[in-house]
Amino acid sequence: MKTHKLEIACPVCGSAEVFYSCTPNCCFNHVCGDCGTTFEPATTLKGGTAGGIIPPDPLPDATDPTAECVKCNSTAVYMAEDGSVVCGQCGALLVLEITEVAPG
Repeated sequence: MKTHKLEIACPVCGSAEVFYSCTPNCCFNHVCGDCGTTFEPATTLKGGTAGGIIPPDPLPDATDPTAECVKCNSTAVYMAEDGSVVCGQCGALLVLEITEVAPG
């Protein structure tokens, strides 16, 4: 399954200019570069697993949007070509949720 970097739009203004502003061992705080809204993405299990996951090329950098897999705690969470969310480490099919929204 071919994947690409996780894409998260700002929950307030819809901008794609979203940056990860923390470290995985702290929190998953993201900031919208357009309106300043902060929020945290989280995952839940959708059910099922995928195999043959091909990580994005290039891999996400430290400021790209990210989320933690609820099943294995990996941050290798990617989007499949069909828009679904999958963990690149354990193969879990995931649902991406936005939490802790604080409008800028």
